[in-house]
Amino acid sequence: MGPNARGALLALIAFGIFATHDVVVKTLGGVYSPIQIIFFSTLLSFPLVMFMLIRDQSRATLQPVHPWWTLLRTACAVATALLAFYAFSVLPLAQTYAILFAAPLLITVLAIPILGEPVRWRRGVAVLVGLAGVIVVLRPGVTDLTFGHLAALGAAIFGATASVIVRKIGRDERSIVLLLYPMIASFILMAALLPAVYIPMPLEDLALVGVISALGFSAGLVLIGAYKRAEAAIVAPMQYSQILWATGYGYLLFGETIDRPTLIGAGIIIASGLYIVLREGRTPGSQTPVLRTRARGYGSSFRISPFLNGSRDRPED
Repeated sequence: MGPNARGALLALIAFGIFATHDVVVKTLGGVYSPIQIIFFSTLLSFPLVMFMLIRDQSRATLQPVHPWWTLLRTACAVATALLAFYAFSVLPLAQTYAILFAAPLLITVLAIPILGEPVRWRRGVAVLVGLAGVIVVLRPGVTDLTFGHLAALGAAIFGATASVIVRKIGRDERSIVLLLYPMIASFILMAALLPAVYIPMPLEDLALVGVISALGFSAGLVLIGAYKRAEAAIVAPMQYSQILWATGYGYLLFGETIDRPTLIGAGIIIASGLYIVLREGRTPGSQTPVLRTRARGYGSSFRISPFLNGSRDRPED
């Protein structure tokens, strides 16, 4: 098995673990508020971060080089986690993924004002087609749009913004700064809100919260291994395999079925995302806003995405 094949296999495993992570979120979300789940998953993630700090050989401080961009990214990351957790709790898994898959398309759009990256007409058309796919999934005017749908869309927007900011400042900021600040902000904010929504958790549910943190950590490590072994253009499309996991998990565990509009819309979004990914992979020197976003921008408080970003290159498309 060649390196690209090994990398693709590892990516499939990583995104399968991420999908399992989201199943646990949905399971707990049927009983507990996303605020409570995020609070405890953040709390249980701190030992993992402390381990990374102990192994960090750098003598630099934890003070950000770009405080305002770091603050904005922190706010976006906290909003993304809260909205995504809520969306997974109330929407079918496949429908939630279909909407969240718009994030790479939004990254391409946001790269224009934030990174100054030009987007030529082919990629622009692909983005518009992909966003049309989101409209197909949401079906405004045909079905009632719930707060869950808006939460999933908000998670995609805030997650894309956070990812583009990492692309902008990631070369200057320490990875641990990009990781730790959103965790601290999540912990403080959720702790302040927790008394209003708290429900006592039995030990088995608290253990499931620990599973959320462990799955996010392990999936991130597997994804790092995938990108070390294979080209980004090979690994990045594997994220769309989550729709298969979502369909299977949704049917077996929650009695969910994927309707035709969601299936068609997801297909349009995925096709557009794949076009952009493959086009970026063929373009030398591209900033590749999609390819450099190598971990999901939503989910539990512990994410390894800041550790996966490469240096910025001169944009060409």
